Amino acid sequence: MAIQDTTRMVSERIRDVEINPYEMMLQQLDMVREYTDIPDNIWQILRKPERTLEVSIPLTRDDGNVEVLTGYRVQYNSSRGPCKGGIRFHPGVTPEEVKALAGWMTWKCAVVNIPYGGGKGGICCDPSRLSRTELERLTRRYTAMIYPLIGTRRDIPAPDVNTNAQVMNWIVDTVQFLSGESNPGIVTGKSIEVGGALGRHEATGRGVMFATLGVLQRLGIDVEGASVAIQGFGNVGSIAARLLAEEGAKIIGISDVSGAHHCPSGFDMKQVLAYVSTSPGHLLAGLPHPGTEEISNDDLLTLDVDVLIPAALEAQITARNAGDVKARVIVEGANGPTTPEADLILGERGVTIVPDILANAGGVVCSYFEWVQNIQCFPWEEEETNQRLGRILQRALREVWTLAEERDISLRLAAFILGVERVATAIQLRGIFP
Repeated sequence: MAIQDTTRMVSERIRDVEINPYEMMLQQLDMVREYTDIPDNIWQILRKPERTLEVSIPLTRDDGNVEVLTGYRVQYNSSRGPCKGGIRFHPGVTPEEVKALAGWMTWKCAVVNIPYGGGKGGICCDPSRLSRTELERLTRRYTAMIYPLIGTRRDIPAPDVNTNAQVMNWIVDTVQFLSGESNPGIVTGKSIEVGGALGRHEATGRGVMFATLGVLQRLGIDVEGASVAIQGFGNVGSIAARLLAEEGAKIIGISDVSGAHHCPSGFDMKQVLAYVSTSPGHLLAGLPHPGTEEISNDDLLTLDVDVLIPAALEAQITARNAGDVKARVIVEGANGPTTPEADLILGERGVTIVPDILANAGGVVCSYFEWVQNIQCFPWEEEETNQRLGRILQRALREVWTLAEERDISLRLAAFILGVERVATAIQLRGIFP
């Protein structure tokens, strides 16, 4: 069955229905099933997370009032190693979202072939409403609530949306207080001074850059002067923009939660990054760049560019706007930014999509490096980290591209086949207890 037929079959089931992220991830698994010989009993395991924990987090606000927030930690599958996945603080966090993200992490770790399973965590909150002390109290209480699940050999959190190295530092300190042991490998993405890895901060954006360069080369598109639009100017989007500009690409569209900006002649990324480093909330609002116009987020996604990098949140490219996307290549810096129905529309129009589980895997690969260094108590130089990162991602892209060409399928389907089959093989080799 051709990928277009399979995707259409899935799309017909979900058309006119609002998809939550977990359903979206399961739809992608359904497409993979058509192309594998994985037994039915293994499929039943692949479709369910191993553990889902929901916790109540009483937060004492600075004014003395107590607000009870809800947090989650999901361990999707640990057959290939300890679970790995970030923690996000966002008002849109739901149990379905966290399960989906944990699933995508499972396939992502398998695609790049590092010895991890997939996990994810989050707190439903608006961190912009929290002071630094409130954020610290929230982080420490959440850590105490998920403490029975996490561990260097069990489940290793990392930063995600609206979390950073400081949040990871608080987690490390809280775990040390609870356990009485120094255990920097309990999380990754920490500050360098407390066991973080050189190059980890840039790793996800650097991985997006590697994926973009690799696919452009294979499509015969010169990166020099290639036009790029990037949705999301946080850690991933801003670093990818800087690195691609250094390679000669022309960044003509950027956006964040404060709005989108278009500069047909290309942004001076040094100027943009300098502005964001000191702007309120580190946002693009009020960007004083010559030749720039403010546009809507929808307009940014439909700019006439060689490469579109959605690096914000999931479900940004949908059936509603996929037909208007003009990019030749989409490199998914975010998790799940393209819905299955949008995949069908873009595939029929010949758009090449580098899927999230490959394109944004740089962060988890470098997290693996940090974890290894913590266990060995032996830090690496940043150059070594970047070289190892490049080799792993280039190998993964080569394997996915080759499979896609051999079977005449999309890169997304090829990546999912590789990842899911590796997880299924591990489950079969280990057997089912008891």
